[in-house]
Amino acid sequence: MQNEMMHRPVVKPELVDYMRTAQKPLTGKLHEIEKDANKRGVPIIPHETVVFMEFLLGQVKPQQILEVGTAIGFSASLMAQFVGDKGHVTTIDRFDKMIEEAKETFRYVGTEDKITLLEGQAADILPTLQGKFDFIFMDSAKSKYIEFLPDCLRLLKKEGILMVDDIFQGGTILQSEKEIPRGKRGIHKKLNQFLDVINNHPDLTSTLIPLGDGVALITKEAEQVNL
Repeated sequence: MQNEMMHRPVVKPELVDYMRTAQKPLTGKLHEIEKDANKRGVPIIPHETVVFMEFLLGQVKPQQILEVGTAIGFSASLMAQFVGDKGHVTTIDRFDKMIEEAKETFRYVGTEDKITLLEGQAADILPTLQGKFDFIFMDSAKSKYIEFLPDCLRLLKKEGILMVDDIFQGGTILQSEKEIPRGKRGIHKKLNQFLDVINNHPDLTSTLIPLGDGVALITKEAEQVNL
C-alpha cells in the first residue's frame, strides 16, 4: 500500500513526478528512512516538501523547533540537522506505535540528543509549553489545526515561521460541504475555518504553497495574536 499522501498531489502528476525525481535526494540514513517509509506506505512528508523544508531551514537557521505530529520521526530527524550544536527539536505524538517507531528512527539516525519526544495529546501538552520557538511544524489531525493554532502562535516568536502540512484535503477544500462525503465534512469545515483565519487575520502574514496536499507558511507580525 502506497502512502496516501503520494496520491493526493494538487498539481499535475507529471510535475509532481519531476519534483520527486529530479530534485536532490537525501543521503545516508535519512534517505534510507524515507525510502523505507514510502515502500511501506507510511505517511511522511513527500520528497518535494522535504526539499522545500531543507531549503527553508537552511535559510532560517532555527535554534528551537516544535513539531506537532511526530509519526515515525522522519521530519523531526530532518529538522534536527538544521538546529546547530545548541539547538533542539521538541515533538509531540499520541500514538504508541508511532512513538516506538520514532524512537527507533532517532536512534538509527543519531538524533536522540537533539530531539525531545513528548508523549500524549497535543491538546493537553501544547498549553503546558513555555518559551518561544523559531519554527513550528504542524502535521497532525487536520480537524485540530484550528484548535492548536492559538497555542502555536503563542509559542512562536515574532516573525518566526509556522509551517502547516496537508491543508487542501486532497484538493477538495474549495468544494461545497454537500459535495464532501458526510464523514469528512467535519475536517472540511475546520480546515476552511483555519484557512480563513490565517489568510485574513491582520497580525498574520501567510502564503499557501501547492506542495503535496498543500502547505501553509505563517508568520506573526505582533508579539501577541488574538484569534
